[in-house]
Amino acid sequence: MAEIEPYENALDAIPGAHPYPRTSRYHDAEIGIHRQPDGTQVRYTKRRLLPPLDPTGPDSDLNQPHTVGAGERPDLLAQRYFGDPSQWWQIADANPVLDPAELTDEAGRVIDIPLAGGFPGGRGDRRV
Repeated sequence: MAEIEPYENALDAIPGAHPYPRTSRYHDAEIGIHRQPDGTQVRYTKRRLLPPLDPTGPDSDLNQPHTVGAGERPDLLAQRYFGDPSQWWQIADANPVLDPAELTDEAGRVIDIPLAGGFPGGRGDRRV
């Protein structure tokens, strides 16, 4: 019986193949190739840049406000709003914070929750 080749090895054989699932924040990130002095190629994910946030801009209606309650966490909010706790990054991307823990560290804080289909690169953009 033939041995099954690991998923990562199969991707290396396909030019431009992407190692991240469609629900990952890195799915649309560009993959770069670094060539070491000995000729070895090392694949890496290029930096993912976000557009500047403008609370009064044309995309401001693509978010809904959420008042943080005691004990809430970004992953729990993602489960509540998107049905998937791994989508916490969409909430982080919609708010001007460096550390996702800042989103929910203070009860009463109002944060933006992107609406399904409303945040560029978010899960709602993809028809799954």
